[in-house]
Amino acid sequence: MKRKNFNYFGLLMLFVLVGFQLSAQSTKNLVRKGNELFEQQKYQDAEVKYRKALEKKPAYASGIFNLGDAVYKEKNYKEASHLFSGLSKTAKSSVQKAHSFYNLGNSQMRQKQYGKSVDSYIQSLKLKPKDFDTKYNLAYARKMLKKQQQKKKQQKQNKNKNQNKNKKQKNKQNKQKDKNKQNNKQNKGKQKNQPSKGQQGDQKKNENQNKSPQISRQDAKRMLDALENNEKKTLHKLQRQKAKAVHAKSNVINW
Repeated sequence: MKRKNFNYFGLLMLFVLVGFQLSAQSTKNLVRKGNELFEQQKYQDAEVKYRKALEKKPAYASGIFNLGDAVYKEKNYKEASHLFSGLSKTAKSSVQKAHSFYNLGNSQMRQKQYGKSVDSYIQSLKLKPKDFDTKYNLAYARKMLKKQQQKKKQQKQNKNKNQNKNKKQKNKQNKQKDKNKQNNKQNKGKQKNQPSKGQQGDQKKNENQNKSPQISRQDAKRMLDALENNEKKTLHKLQRQKAKAVHAKSNVINW
């Protein structure tokens, strides 16, 4: 007679189902406790509960969403963006997707990623078109994006302006250097062509000699009178010497 193993198999399946139920209840209980702590603004403690729940069931959407809210409250906007971005792709219901895109937009807004937040709010509105908060945040994100773009544009203009200014100053300095070099060369050439101190003294002496002295009319008359007297004296002297020479000539023997 054959033995039936059906009861053993059924009992095994029962234990497995009970285990899954206990695990599911444990996950939900952890999330529920995390929610209670979240309401008490104990965000770090709530985060611990949500992470424990996700260790048991990593794809649990409620656990992921609530963990994203907890780290957002702790100002960990980068991780919040990562959690909501992943959930917006894996969430099954359109409501979960809409809320995930909305919270993703908020996380991006906090990081001043205004362009990305605009896209996230638009995706949320596609799933939930009448949501007033999403519309308000979208308008605000667009306003901040415009300011950010204007600021970047102004910074770029200022940067180009400063670069052009520095370039002009550099060119001006280079021109001044070239001008100084040219002046130095000219000065060296002038110094070579200039006479030495001895030559300068000779030139000055010659100039002084070549200059005709300025004399008065009375001085000129006196000088003329003195010359006439000297000429008369010299004439008498020459006549006397000539007479002596003639007289001596007769005694000279012609060989």
